[in-house]
Amino acid sequence: MNETGYTEARRTMVESQLRARGIRDPGVLRAMEEIPRHLFVPPDLAKQAYDDRPLDIGAGQTISQPYMVALMSELLAVEPHHRVLEVGTGSGYQAAILAALAREVVTIERFENLARQAAGRLRDAGCGNVRVVVGDGSAGARDYGPFDRIIVTAASPLVPPSLKEQLAAGGRLVCPVGTRHAQKLVVVDHGDGVFEESEGVGCVFVPLLGKEGWSEDD
Repeated sequence: MNETGYTEARRTMVESQLRARGIRDPGVLRAMEEIPRHLFVPPDLAKQAYDDRPLDIGAGQTISQPYMVALMSELLAVEPHHRVLEVGTGSGYQAAILAALAREVVTIERFENLARQAAGRLRDAGCGNVRVVVGDGSAGARDYGPFDRIIVTAASPLVPPSLKEQLAAGGRLVCPVGTRHAQKLVVVDHGDGVFEESEGVGCVFVPLLGKEGWSEDD
């Protein structure tokens, strides 16, 4: 597929998978239409990059379905002055979408090879406001916080306490919470020292491994 074909595939994705399902945030829709998702998947899967499903990126990880990326980004309600933490860099695609919406993005990845590949893709995509960090994302990135927004792109048995601690007053966190096999999106709002949680749609993510997530033996 040539670049014209990929451009048309993005437009179709936005109209049929996002707008048709209720995604309305103009910044999110614009970012999803502009960011070349096919550059964030293995080359042999490039033609499937705009399909309505997650794709395998290696190390047991996936790039999320486009609709889920858009939905979580919309729920996060990112503003241009925000500093955002992403837990679970994966392919780097979600970080690229956030980079189009925020002032600065810190994204943390457990697997060094995925972090290195993602950093290269983000650089090639011109996302100069993203810092890729290798580490246990379940514990956040305390050296770089606090954050106005935090997004977790892996499933946790509960919202990690360290992430709440790194969420600035007035901030918001979005995280899939549940079992290893089925979760719901949980939105956490931090208001004047009080955390309010609301539960959203069902979803299925790979597990968040780490001291405040799942252990590899679970």
